[in-house]
Amino acid sequence: MPTPEDIDAQLRKLGAPPTTITEKFILGSGAGGQKINKSASCVYLKHHPTGIEVKCQGDRSRDTNRQLARRELIRKLESLYRQAADEKKDAREKNRRTNRPRSRNSKNRMLKAKRNNSNKKKLRKRPGMED
Repeated sequence: MPTPEDIDAQLRKLGAPPTTITEKFILGSGAGGQKINKSASCVYLKHHPTGIEVKCQGDRSRDTNRQLARRELIRKLESLYRQAADEKKDAREKNRRTNRPRSRNSKNRMLKAKRNNSNKKKLRKRPGMED
């Protein structure tokens, strides 16, 4: 299990220093009886620049829930950054594909189709003096 220092280092590496994260402790809910309903062991984290919110109540311990919530925040941030990088890569690939020259075979097919359309249109004309 990573230590809290390791988790904080990962958050800083992702561009989420502790100053950009709001942390609240709220009352728990659900199964667990009177103890869970009276103690504020549920952890709520919000990363302000991205708006990502995480709520964790996996354990009865506040410290464990803090670590779990921070790990979940790391997972969400990594997913967000990975998605942005993939979109950037896809845009570059699409631009590369659209700007590459046509293959010789493709160009010949296109020219053949244009000649066929031209011949069809010639047949639609009225017979004239030169015909």
